[in-house]
This record gives sequence, C-alpha cells and structure tokens, in this order.
Amino acid sequence: MNSKRRSGKVIIGTRGSPLALAQANEVKDKIIKLNNLDPQKIDIKIIKTSGDKFLNTSLSKIGGKGLFTKEIQQALFDKEIDMAVHSMKDVETILPDELYISTILPREDITDSFISQKYRSILDLPHGAAVGTSSLRRRAQLLNKRNDLKVVEFRGNVQKRLAKLKDGVAEATFLATAGLKRLGLNDLVNSISVDDMLPAVAQGAIGIEHRREEFIQELVTPLNDDLSSIQIRAERAFLRELDGSCRTPIAAMAIKNKDRVELTGEIVRPDGSEKISNKWSGDWSCAEEVGAEAGKELKSKGGKDFFK
Repeated sequence: MNSKRRSGKVIIGTRGSPLALAQANEVKDKIIKLNNLDPQKIDIKIIKTSGDKFLNTSLSKIGGKGLFTKEIQQALFDKEIDMAVHSMKDVETILPDELYISTILPREDITDSFISQKYRSILDLPHGAAVGTSSLRRRAQLLNKRNDLKVVEFRGNVQKRLAKLKDGVAEATFLATAGLKRLGLNDLVNSISVDDMLPAVAQGAIGIEHRREEFIQELVTPLNDDLSSIQIRAERAFLRELDGSCRTPIAAMAIKNKDRVELTGEIVRPDGSEKISNKWSGDWSCAEEVGAEAGKELKSKGGKDFFK
C-alpha cells in the first residue's frame, strides 16, 4: 500500500439521511474489520444532493436517478472523498469512465413493505383511498391493480414519510423492506410478495463507487458479495437496455437457481393501464447478457411510446 495514503484518512461520501448514514457506517465498520484498519483512519462526509433539496417535487420532473448521485460523484472527481456509498437502485446505469462500482455488499430483503396505520394490504384499502409514493414504479404497479385509488406525492426520507402518514396525508405508503431493516424498524416490515409488486432494479443492494485507485480497491474488495454482484449486474443490464430512470416504471428481479440465472422483469404504463412482463433464464455465467436480452425484448414489445 502507498505510504502516503496510509498516513492520511480515507473519506467515505454519502447522503445525510438516517438510512444513508446507516449504510455508510455499515461499510465503514466492515472496512475496518476486514482490513484491520485503525478506526481513526476512516471518516464519513455528508454530501447534500439535488434529490435531498427538492422534496416537494416529483423526481420524474426534476431529473431522475442522477439527483441522488451527481454531487457525490463530483466529490469523487474533486478528490474530496475516496469512495461513495450508494443505494444501488438510485444509481444511473451508465457511469463516468473515471469512476467504478467494484463492490456490492450482501443484498438485503428486496421486497417493498406496505405501510398503513389502518390497513394491512393494498386489497384492504377502501375505494378512493389516498396512497403516498414518489416512485413511478410503485405508482404504476398500484394503479395496475387498483385504478380506483388516489396517488399523492410522498418525498423525503423514511422518517419524514412516516410522519406524513401519521398526519393523515395518505392512508398508506410503501417503503423498501431493506431500508426498514437497516434502520432497525423491523416492527414496520409488512412485505409485499414479489408476485404482487416486483421490486425496483437493485433494490436492497448497497454499492461502493470510487476512482480507479489500487489502494481503495484493496480496501473494498473483501466486502464484495459475488452472488449479489452478479444479480445486480443482470438487473442493471435489463434497466440499461430500457433506458430506465426514475421517469420510467420498470421492475426486475434476478435470482440464482443452481447454475442458472432466472430473471423476472416488467414495464408498466405510468397510469397503470398496461403491464408487460416475462421471465428469462440462462447460464449463471452469462447473467448480465440474459438481463440485456430481456431488456431488449421488453423494449421491442412496449414500443417507443410505452412510457408516455
């Protein structure tokens, strides 16, 4: 290792929400443990992103996935931080050439949870009930099942969305089960079957982004989970072929079954009026290619105006 690098601190960049900080601290603790690193040699730096600043506007109207990463990536370019910790479902599928996501931690629960103070499931909601979400995917999937419901904008971190629910802004909302578990809110977990609500691409996965520097690569490599990494590459290949973003209701799930990958994917019209889905399989060693071919197939079936 470079002695100059050893003498300085390693800086992890992250958003400042309680969930983002929980994820960054998980990475920090693992790096310290797996590299026998002095805890004083690694710090966390909070970076406010555009997605954190405009909480009253739909993501689809202000720029999509890059809103949660571009300021953090700029800090990597400017060498203000050495690595960034991301929720992989927020990361654009095409990265700048200078940056690299080398490491995916073991994936958490991929499901969504249905959260309500009065009701246990989507089917239990009364006619015309208001459901809060900022996710076009969840909105479209919900309306595909229950077009009688009213969807209201629900931005903010987990705590803010729970507060809105308590204040009666909506009767129900959805939160990623992985986020609830990482925040220790297991009592709120109310998982929705993936058959009823297919998750976002890379949901439940934490990724580490960094410049192509050997020192940082050495630190984060022990944290990588091969199974999760291949699952995420397959799902992101699917999303990339569909030009997916926060403006497009797209969902996918890749699993390993013996020596094969099984990928389920779907696209939904934003108003929920139509859903196209399918399942694909192939050799596990070709998981990314399977994801890409699946994306091309659904893009062809949906046509260029499907998401309009």
